[in-house]
Amino acid sequence: MKTRKLGNSEITVSSIGLGLMGMSGLYGHSNDEQSIQTIQRAIDLGVNLLDTADVYGNGHNEELLGRALKGRREQAIVATKFAHGPNFQGVNGHPDYVKKAVEDSLLRLDIDYIDLYYQHRVDPNVPIEETVGAMADLVKEGKVRYLGLSEASAQTIRRAHAVHPISALQTEYSLWSRDVEAEILPVVNELGITFVAYSPLSRGFISGELRKFEDLAEDDVRRYLPRFQKENFQKNVDIVDEITKIAKEKGSTPSQLALAWSLAKGALPIPGTRRVSFLEENAGASDIVLTPDDLARIEAVSPQSAVQGGRYDDISMKGLNI
Repeated sequence: MKTRKLGNSEITVSSIGLGLMGMSGLYGHSNDEQSIQTIQRAIDLGVNLLDTADVYGNGHNEELLGRALKGRREQAIVATKFAHGPNFQGVNGHPDYVKKAVEDSLLRLDIDYIDLYYQHRVDPNVPIEETVGAMADLVKEGKVRYLGLSEASAQTIRRAHAVHPISALQTEYSLWSRDVEAEILPVVNELGITFVAYSPLSRGFISGELRKFEDLAEDDVRRYLPRFQKENFQKNVDIVDEITKIAKEKGSTPSQLALAWSLAKGALPIPGTRRVSFLEENAGASDIVLTPDDLARIEAVSPQSAVQGGRYDDISMKGLNI
């Protein structure tokens, strides 16, 4: 596994990470033992950036990661997030909440410090300077090593970075979600902040595993996202089929091609999976080199304008890029 330096830090991270959200039931039934095997296999492969959040499974996801890291803590870079209330209700960036949230996360993770601590969503009612100031105190106390933001605007990133160095900005970024390219990517590149791309496979759609709406379990949250709706589903499958053709010519899978695309764009993707086989497939993307001609062909068959449906509903989108 190739590695890179995490922005404004002394941490070396894998060029591809592992997102753990799907291990806590949000994408249908999950199995803890299978998930732990996947996390531990990730570490074996050198995939050391492990991404969770306190709200995933309302604490279950952090506890799961804590169990998986028994005896292997020093081999992992633990990234977690705070801000949401239970079941993603509300956003809280008040300094007192920050201090409580980190203690709760440390307890669930059963570790002494967090490597990368993100504000999951920006609280529009609390100045970012106050929130990041409280996060900076956690660094001084040794509870957190480095700080991150998620789904923050370019202006907010600059203001936060002026209070304390920001090491990572995490936002959805994939062939089908590219709005960050206009303002956010230039800012993080200027400030030396690593851009961490979540859902780099558009929540699994680009993997080619999903062929029809009915493939989604009844309790899968993707059923409620616009691009997974029945009226959009088949049109998006058609785009994946074109991506798959290019992937086959490169001797890769569509997932690997999409991840190699994000790497070529300078992002650090954190694809999520519960299965060892998919983890190993995703890790293999770090060895794929895309030429300018490859990138042009991918762009031609999958321009952002082609995807049908947004990444969230209209209400949820209003809480992004604050």
